[in-house]
This record gives sequence, structure tokens and C-alpha cells, in this order.
Amino acid sequence: MTKDRDASLDCRFCGAPLTVSFANLGKTPLANSYLERTDQADPRYPLHARVCGACFLVQVEDVVPAEAIFSEYAYFSSFSTSWVAHAEAYAKMATARFGLDASSCVVEVASNDGYLLQYFVAAGIPVVGIEPAANVAKAANAKGVPTLDKFFGLALATELRKKGTRADLLLGNNVLAHVPDLNDFVAGLAHLLADNGTLTMEFPHLARLIEAAQFDTIYHEHFSYFSLLVVEKVFARHGLQLFDVEELPTHGGSLRIFAARKGFQPVSAGLIKVRRDEASMGLDQIESYTGFQSRAEAIRTGLLKFLESSRHNGKSVAAYGAAAKGNTLLNFSGVDGRQIDFVADISDQKQGMFLPGSQIPIVTPDHLRDTRPDYVLILPWNLKCEITAAHNYIAEWGGRFVVAIPELTIL
Repeated sequence: MTKDRDASLDCRFCGAPLTVSFANLGKTPLANSYLERTDQADPRYPLHARVCGACFLVQVEDVVPAEAIFSEYAYFSSFSTSWVAHAEAYAKMATARFGLDASSCVVEVASNDGYLLQYFVAAGIPVVGIEPAANVAKAANAKGVPTLDKFFGLALATELRKKGTRADLLLGNNVLAHVPDLNDFVAGLAHLLADNGTLTMEFPHLARLIEAAQFDTIYHEHFSYFSLLVVEKVFARHGLQLFDVEELPTHGGSLRIFAARKGFQPVSAGLIKVRRDEASMGLDQIESYTGFQSRAEAIRTGLLKFLESSRHNGKSVAAYGAAAKGNTLLNFSGVDGRQIDFVADISDQKQGMFLPGSQIPIVTPDHLRDTRPDYVLILPWNLKCEITAAHNYIAEWGGRFVVAIPELTIL
């Protein structure tokens, strides 16, 4: 663990100075800043995650305004069939558990292209989507999911409440990490939630990130990395109490928290379990955050050795999934088109572009059949089952899938 003091670096939740390093990944481009041409500007920014010694929130510095990252966005949730299935199952669960009907109001923050709210719409339940990326919000509206093209915070919550909107179910999936002003965001959630409403949020669990050395999930648009310990503190500050939590396999291991106004719900056994698990990991002790940097460096070494060995043996390597996490991995490792020929991706929003930093070209999945690479490195390793099942034909020419995290593995 290293100590470095910059007076401008203070915890975005509690305001304490950030003096403890968690993972320093050098200077990298914004993970979703895909390039149209290889000669266009491709700026890099420091990517350094630190942990607050007072509240234990892991966070990166706010180096680029959120508006510069999220106003136009390349990620469309509907391109992942497993994620859409996850959303449908959630909608069915929530409708039954909370008794939602045509008199209810469901609000989703960071609703993307309507991948989730579409199921409430189909059930006749009124919805409001809030999505800051104009191109993505447009796609949601086109499929019949009413979506506001705005950033969420206390100001927007106040505006919506004045117009009569109160959320019986208020949800956000993988948005909490994307918020630079954490207290304003959660204050907005508390203000918009109906008096007897329920709030659910999903986010990657810091405990799983540490266990599996998932350093590639660290990038500039992920401002914070949450344990249950920290999330309970954040929500309690704004009058919200967690009453249940579910442990999910998504994104390498996530939590789905359930919250309401304080005293509204009894605490579940699941919540007590995760509290105990985190305590046993020592997530309330600064010493437990040591050593992560060396684990990231070991993964980098393993990937580079594999790529060098493949080139030495005349084996071709491609990648699958132009994912943000993949850009962190490639840029931290110094990998580019000399080691990986191309990356295939199903999204037509990315095809024909180039990865930031590495400038590896993004092509259609058909390119795998055309070129028959010996190895295909899966960058979004959290979707490896979906990807290997959909493209198992690479075995026809002896091709093998590879993942780099938590260690280099040829599948």
C-alpha cells in the first residue's frame, strides 16, 4: 500500500482525504471513447483508485465531467441476451413482490434503451425512464418506453415531484458507480421515492472485485466501487434504510439492495449474512485493501506471456466483446493491434470503429469465421458462457477461447 497526498483528493462521500492507493492503472483513455479513425485524438487520463480510510469507499478521481462521458454512449443493454433475461426476471419478481399495477409508478434511473422498463410497459404499469445519453434515450422512446434525456440528481427529482411523480418502485442497475456527486444522487432518490415506496439498486460487489482481482472493472466512468458496508452508510445519511439484499452472479458478482424509508421494513437474513461476510473479509479495516496492485500486475504479466507465446508459435489471436472492461485490461497491459488482430462485437454501434488506446479494429462476429483465429480472448469475461455458447463453432478449426481474469485460462 502506498501513501500519496493531494489536497484536492477528498472522499466523494465523507470528505476525508484520500491517502491510500488501491490500484494505480496508469494513464488510459476513457473506456467507452471508441474511435472512428486511428488518427483522431485519443487522450489519456490518470486511472488511480484510492480507498477512503474513514468510510472505506473505493473511488477514482473525477478527471472528466460526467457530461463528457455519458451524453453519447456506445453501450446498449439490449445487445446482451443474458442481461435482458435478467431484467425480465426482475420485472416479474418486483411486480409480484410489491403488488405493482396500473395505479403504480415505476421509475428507473439510467434506464438505457428501455431493456428493463419495457416489461413493465407490457404489463400496463406506468413507467418513467431517466437516461442521460441522448442516443440511447432516443432508442428507448422509439420502442415505447417513455424516457427523459437528463442527468439524475436532487434537482431533477424535485422537478419531477413538483409535477406529481412519486416512485412506488425506484430502481437503478449499474448506475451507482457512475455517479460523481454521490450525495446529491442519493438525496434525489430519497426525494423521488413515494412514502411507502421501495428502492432497489444493483451494483458490482467490491468483495467479489477483490476476491477475483477484477481490476478491469475499474475505469473512469466507474467513479466508486461499493461494499454493502459503505452503501448502508450512504443511504442512511439520506434517510433510507436497507432491509434486504440479494447476491447475484451478474458482472462477476453483484448485490441487489432493497431500501425504504427508515423503520419501514424489517431487516432480512440475507442482509445480515452479507454484513457478516464483509466483516470476515475485513472490509472495515484498511489493511484488507493491500496487495491488490500486485495482483493486477500478475494478470498483466500472464496475458503478455500468452500473447508473446502465441506470436512465437505462429498462432493468431483475436478478441471478442468491445467492452469497457476490456479496454482497461488492454491499455494497462500495453496491448495493441500487433498482438490482437481484431475484436468482434455484436453491437452495430461499435462495428467499424476502433478500441480507444489500443486502436484495435472492431468487426462483426462473422469475421471470426472468415479469419479462423487460433485463440479468441473474451474481454467481457462476465459473459463468457453466453459468448462461448453462441460462437462454439470456432472449435471447427481448432480455435480456443481464452479469459485473462482472474488468471490466464484457455477454455
